[in-house]
Amino acid sequence: MVIAVDFDGTIVEHKYPKIGKERTFAFETLKTLQKDGHVLILWTIRTGELLDEAIEYCKKNGIEFYAANKNYPEEIYDESISRKVNADIFIDDRNVGGFLGWGEIYQLINQDNPNNKNNYLNRLAQNEKKSFWSIFKNRS
Repeated sequence: MVIAVDFDGTIVEHKYPKIGKERTFAFETLKTLQKDGHVLILWTIRTGELLDEAIEYCKKNGIEFYAANKNYPEEIYDESISRKVNADIFIDDRNVGGFLGWGEIYQLINQDNPNNKNNYLNRLAQNEKKSFWSIFKNRS
């Protein structure tokens, strides 16, 4: 799968524009995902020097992304179109339901179950329903 991974709040604690402390098991999980054959794209709000710093930080920790903020390395960024990349899964601390933690994310992505991606998406949808209903009840 192609997996888009956020940086601030996901790989490291959210201290933007500084680089926060590494989140537990972030680099171990990312390395294992690459060994398992997944393509990783860094997908972040960072641009310019801040993006370069994040890429270098990841390299020092053993992760080289296929691309950063684009679908493939040679793609030229066009500010007139969306920066959303084409990925099978997005790992982000701002997911519905919040950040699950790297251990749980790995288990969800790499279970031997061929429907694993669908199970992950269904779980997020269930969390969204719970969040929606708790908000709705509180407004009643």
